[in-house]
Amino acid sequence: MSTISIIGAGGMAAAIGGLAAKAGHTVEVMCRDAAKARALAEHIGAGVTTGTFGAGPAGDIVILGIPYSAVLDVVKQYGEELAGKLLVDITNPIKSDLSGFLTPEGSFGAQEIAKAAPAGADIVKAFNTQNAQVLAAGPVEGHSLDVFIAGDDAQAKARLSAFIATLGLRPMDTGQLSMAWTLEHACMLWLGLMTHSVKHGKFSIGVSLLG
Repeated sequence: MSTISIIGAGGMAAAIGGLAAKAGHTVEVMCRDAAKARALAEHIGAGVTTGTFGAGPAGDIVILGIPYSAVLDVVKQYGEELAGKLLVDITNPIKSDLSGFLTPEGSFGAQEIAKAAPAGADIVKAFNTQNAQVLAAGPVEGHSLDVFIAGDDAQAKARLSAFIATLGLRPMDTGQLSMAWTLEHACMLWLGLMTHSVKHGKFSIGVSLLG
């Protein structure tokens, strides 16, 4: 089992933290609001601890469980404390009115995070196409939930894939970090389906293997 540090205390932090604790991983929660971190740790239970925001995370895998609007500043604040860590970018840089993306022209969220991160940190995109409530509930009627990942370091992706599998989820490698651009657009697709077709958030985008 691994030690996992989660920066953030929102819905996705709770979902991933809960699954990780249930799977037997050691989980640390860090948040700018220490009270929220303590509340989430108590909610999850299972020995989840809290860390000091801005201090070195205990885990080698660090989940960036905060909105894209805040993540670049947070990564810069942690600075060299994140060197050598596997940073899992779960963010979606989508405008609140769904009219487009918050990233500079020609760029994407994971790439901007990679620019802000210290040298030696491995960036892997993952979990960004999953709804927090669906993720927390886990597989339904034997249907596994797919977690699409993208990153440039094969060993980092293998480590994250192994972690994802322990959560009862199916890791799906989509390629290099540049594929995060596509995954961020896939979240926009999910939002479009929720708004115009499905009309609720209790669904997941995944892969059906035929034959």
